[in-house]
Amino acid sequence: MSPGNAGKENGEGKPREADLSERMDRLSRSLDAKRQAEEKRHGRKREGDAKGIAQALRLSTEFVAGVLVGGGIGWLIDSGLGTSPWGLIVFLLLGFVAGVVNVLRSAGLVADPHDRSRRD
Repeated sequence: MSPGNAGKENGEGKPREADLSERMDRLSRSLDAKRQAEEKRHGRKREGDAKGIAQALRLSTEFVAGVLVGGGIGWLIDSGLGTSPWGLIVFLLLGFVAGVVNVLRSAGLVADPHDRSRRD
């Protein structure tokens, strides 16, 4: 029997029941603490991921909508006035610019001109 194990083993060289219970309780508390920390970390991460995906979909939708509306207006002008392909080209570019401005405004990088709370 080694000096570090003195008093912790019964006569047969096996650990006592009380010592095993104590070690098991410590292990259980440690596992519970780690499990709670993981749940906190992953719960917040999943919430952040969902918000990020929602914002990405919103921004991409605003950009695509600007380009499609610009292209649609250009195509209508070309078909009505017979100026093909110039109306489509010009309004497609204007739609692209409008889409970029909308994305920047939604992301908070450009001030919204209709937002009166910022005019102070």
